Amino acid sequence: MMVYINGETHDIADNTTVAELVATLGLTGKKIAIELNQEILPFQLYQNQTLKPEDRLEIVHAIGGGQEDGFVIAGVTYHSRLLVGTGKYKDMEETRLAIEASGAQIVTVAIRRTNIGQNPDEPNLLDVISPDKYTILPNTAGCYTAEEAVRTCRLGRELLGGHKLVKLEVLADQKTLFPDVAQTYIAAELLVKDGFDVMVYTNDDPIAAKRLEDIGCVAVMPLAAPIGSGLGIRNPYNILTIVENARVPILVDAGVGTASDAAIAMELGCAGVLMNTAIAEAKNPILMASAMRKGIEAGREAFLAGRMPRKRFASASSPIDGLFF
Repeated sequence: MMVYINGETHDIADNTTVAELVATLGLTGKKIAIELNQEILPFQLYQNQTLKPEDRLEIVHAIGGGQEDGFVIAGVTYHSRLLVGTGKYKDMEETRLAIEASGAQIVTVAIRRTNIGQNPDEPNLLDVISPDKYTILPNTAGCYTAEEAVRTCRLGRELLGGHKLVKLEVLADQKTLFPDVAQTYIAAELLVKDGFDVMVYTNDDPIAAKRLEDIGCVAVMPLAAPIGSGLGIRNPYNILTIVENARVPILVDAGVGTASDAAIAMELGCAGVLMNTAIAEAKNPILMASAMRKGIEAGREAFLAGRMPRKRFASASSPIDGLFF
């Protein structure tokens, strides 16, 4: 007989129970919820509920934000396409709540000298964002030479027990915080040779992005606008060119200001967006984190859906045949 599962037709044996169907689908023991003919079916009824022809089932599970079509970085699949930072929040609790609201799976942290003699009871960032729950992404924020960046990554690897995934950024000056691309090339080559999985911040330059990919970086992260500016994507066609020519994930990094900026990045085909200031400096950071999550999801869905072509003149949405005048 034929039933509908998540909108698609399936042929199953007569008198199949929901429990038997779940087993056939390989979902036994999984955390799922089932709606049968628009009514929630409690788990304890699966065994005795016999399906009938043309029954309609919706089977859902929970994912960590973003869309089910995950993207892969260094062999790991992530479903949340929003990556977040940890700076500029008023306290650790706000940091924790904002990150939770964002649905992020990858959280970037800066590596800094410890404050010798600090109160031993002072909370540690890694107590708030546990490596057991999140992928911690050490970054080289504040580094202005390849040597500084490489040393920082090695310290981060030691701090996190051999963790290889890092975010590389080598800055050119303190005013613009633009990347020093020449130093970035040097640092990327050294880190890749040293066994690191490098996600790299760079200009929105298709040539630079391609060279960093060729060096062996696992993801390339062109800026949308200067770090912390909130100006949004200034050169969408550059980003589009980078995406179209890439074999690794492209993630917009820096310059996002609000949820519509994140959506635009996703509509261009980016694998994700990394942000910090846009959330942390919002009037309500926790609400903005939630908005950014939704913006990422909406932009990704729009990209997958394929937007209508732009037209110079109007096109009627209702047919003109059959008008009575």
